[in-house]
Amino acid sequence: MEKLLHTPEGVRDIYDNECKKKLKILHKMHHVLSLYSYNDIETPTFEFFDIFNQDKGSATSNEMYKFFDRENNTLVLRPDITPSIARCAAKYYHDEELPIRLCYQGNTFFNTHNHQGKLNEITQLGAELINDDSSAADAEVIATVIDCFLAVGLKEFQIEIGEVDFFKGILEEAELDKNTVDTVRDYIHNRNFFGLESLIKELDLNEEVKKVLLSFDQLFGGYEMLENARTLVTNAVSLEAIRRLEKVYKALSYSGYEKYISFDFSLLSRYEYYTGIMFRGYTYGTGDAVVKGGRYNNLLSQYGKDAPAIGFAFYIDDLMMAISRQKIEVPIDNSDSIILYDIEKQKTAIRLANHLRRSGRKVELIRKSRKKEIRDYAAYGKKNHFSGMFYLTSDTTVDVYDFVSEEISGALIEDIEFC
Repeated sequence: MEKLLHTPEGVRDIYDNECKKKLKILHKMHHVLSLYSYNDIETPTFEFFDIFNQDKGSATSNEMYKFFDRENNTLVLRPDITPSIARCAAKYYHDEELPIRLCYQGNTFFNTHNHQGKLNEITQLGAELINDDSSAADAEVIATVIDCFLAVGLKEFQIEIGEVDFFKGILEEAELDKNTVDTVRDYIHNRNFFGLESLIKELDLNEEVKKVLLSFDQLFGGYEMLENARTLVTNAVSLEAIRRLEKVYKALSYSGYEKYISFDFSLLSRYEYYTGIMFRGYTYGTGDAVVKGGRYNNLLSQYGKDAPAIGFAFYIDDLMMAISRQKIEVPIDNSDSIILYDIEKQKTAIRLANHLRRSGRKVELIRKSRKKEIRDYAAYGKKNHFSGMFYLTSDTTVDVYDFVSEEISGALIEDIEFC
């Protein structure tokens, strides 16, 4: 029996004030998305395996929870929500050419034992901007992320921005085979610059390409780093990537968000997912990014809609950890009241509760047990963060228990809604 009370490894219960705070944070962030005109969309918790294969999703096959339906189709619990959004956009907005803004919240699932101590079930909140390939769209999405940080009370955070095309331009110039490209990408992605240096020295490359590949450990910092990067490359693709980031920075500066922005060209992904700008959002209190995003212009075409897109996803559990460790107050609504009554006064109690609920008051109606004392219900109310309790003493009067001031007073029932 005791085993049934525990959750499996990698998942946990969230309840009481922690759950209230999480819902409050989600509400604040969702409000920001609504201000940017994003429309809600819900996708299934599980879908066909092919929706999330390695080229489309952010997890390998052995990292997914897989099972089968009656027709023996392989299904998976979603490891990522973006591919699901891409599928929906291709299906429901196939002929739409103007911008599509979609936002979501839901849980994702990773079947792995090596997840840096994190949960296997993760709540995400995110947004996708489809049919807009401009630098203005890149900047607006990052501005949305910054506004989400600010909305939940975080002031100390940083958005690191990279550009996949800067790296791709260098590789095209180097003319390396796929295996070598993958190795170079992994070294840079994992910031193993010693391994990268050893590999580059063994390759037959011109000195200009060698120099820039060996400079990735220095290609991070503020706006001035972009000018430094420009001196290292001559190929058109890399130079255009730098120009694009300059445009993004300029647009963000119009909102006064320069202090939240830095650049890092070593920001790469091990998946063929991103096609342009990439970004990560960091804050104190957690060892990893609490938001990840970027441009994925080739993803929707795999579902039948040739359209550019950019998006992001907040990892809410990590965000909550950061908020807690930074001791940021998350105000929660503890205005719920208890109406306690004896069976003889049930009719009055129900009518009073209905009246208060219709006026927007939150009420828990409890019939008093003869085995319990009033002080037992008062203790229950304090423990569960109620603001107060009304005990019916007659059909017209109540005793008012204020759990905040810990005072008890009498009142007429007709005056309760003003208490």
